[in-house]
Amino acid sequence: MARSRRPSAAQRAAEKAEAQASARRAVRICTWASLVTGALGILLVAVPKLLPAGGPWVQLALGALTLILSFRARAIGMRGVEGFDGRLSLLGAFAGFGIMFFAGQAAFAVLSAIGH
Repeated sequence: MARSRRPSAAQRAAEKAEAQASARRAVRICTWASLVTGALGILLVAVPKLLPAGGPWVQLALGALTLILSFRARAIGMRGVEGFDGRLSLLGAFAGFGIMFFAGQAAFAVLSAIGH
């Protein structure tokens, strides 16, 4: 008799559990990385004297990285994690938007000063 190549219910459950664990790990890493980059960006927005040369550009890069990481965490969490909460990644997204807003104003001021 030929054996069926379909995985058993136990194998499917094990694969699903492994996929859940992998997704949770990815969400955790992306979320905490977005919070760290958000905290650094907020610190640079609040105290711009810490990085006098290239400050607005570094702030913009940190804001963009924060947004990318937080939205990536939300996407992975909504697709691959049952019962995904997502409040921390939402906090990271809000921080990223704030950083981009204030750093964008500073960058625009720098570009305007160069133009005049």
